[in-house]
Amino acid sequence: MYNILNFNIEELENWMKVNDESKFRASQIMDWIYKKNQYDFNYMTNISKNVIEKLKKNFYIGIPELIEKQKSKSQDTFKFLYKFQDKNIIETVVMKYRHGNSICVSTQVGCRMGCKFCASTVNGMVRNLTSGEILAQILKSQTEINERISNIVLMGSGEPLDNYDNVLKFLNMVNSKYSLNIGQRHITLSTCGIVPKIMDLANENLQITLAISLHSPDNFSRRDMMPIANKYSIEEIIYACKYYINKTGRRVSFEYALVKGVNDSLEFAERLVQLLKGLLCHVNLIPVNEVKENDFKKSSEDNIKKFYNKLIENKIETTIRREMGSDIDAACGQLRRRYLESKSYRKGVENGGALVRRG
Repeated sequence: MYNILNFNIEELENWMKVNDESKFRASQIMDWIYKKNQYDFNYMTNISKNVIEKLKKNFYIGIPELIEKQKSKSQDTFKFLYKFQDKNIIETVVMKYRHGNSICVSTQVGCRMGCKFCASTVNGMVRNLTSGEILAQILKSQTEINERISNIVLMGSGEPLDNYDNVLKFLNMVNSKYSLNIGQRHITLSTCGIVPKIMDLANENLQITLAISLHSPDNFSRRDMMPIANKYSIEEIIYACKYYINKTGRRVSFEYALVKGVNDSLEFAERLVQLLKGLLCHVNLIPVNEVKENDFKKSSEDNIKKFYNKLIENKIETTIRREMGSDIDAACGQLRRRYLESKSYRKGVENGGALVRRG
């Protein structure tokens, strides 16, 4: 059986044609799923019984099961642990702002990039998520908070550009009027810096925001934090960013996790200024979330402010990310990792519920 969420409108229309049904049924079905939040074929009342039986024989609607839900004390951040049909676990975060609700989606089960400040990568990657499984996180989360989500960040577990084809299909589907119709300018894709894929993404000429997990202005210290830096240098990343800017006209965002005694000195701030001067960009300073698997500590408030001021003084547009959900397994991958280590999960695996690796 196929997960119908992996089908875009053209693919579903073609399936209808091949199966001797009118292609307009495809838009009706997508309307039920994406506009009316109906995830059971039996309740699609304007679809004939004959078509519904065909759908049930060939498709399922791959909405994940909610395993755990956390809400911050400030009531503005929700963290969800979802389980797919193959029993793989991912996490999704929803953040409430005055301008609307933002969701941070995962693109892989685990991650192979090995960044030292991230809990998602501790056990490596299990598999890629399909376009429909990425979409399903939004559908399920909207149901959980009973509100529409208007902004998307691909910054959860996994490296989006390591799952390029599925992520690209997701971007096009979520933007479609037949799906959730979320504007591309309301979508941010974060990457640790896979240079060839940044170039490919630029050639797609999308209007999404590209965010680069930079975290250091020099190759030596970046290699110590991010293994990907052994393959692609900062100079190559900056070249790819310039190409992206020229192709799309869009500003690039650089994420910089401030780690105490590692990359938070004024010397590092000055080197970052020299690296980014003249580039159409924005820097997002992130007080690092502490993860038990490493010794990284959050920079002091004083150092964060000094670092910020140095960038602002040199006309580098900069913000300090507001801490949200610090009381609910804040770091990416923490909730999933804690669950995988729990006795109940280990017992389930021993009883035959092992993770499915593919791809």
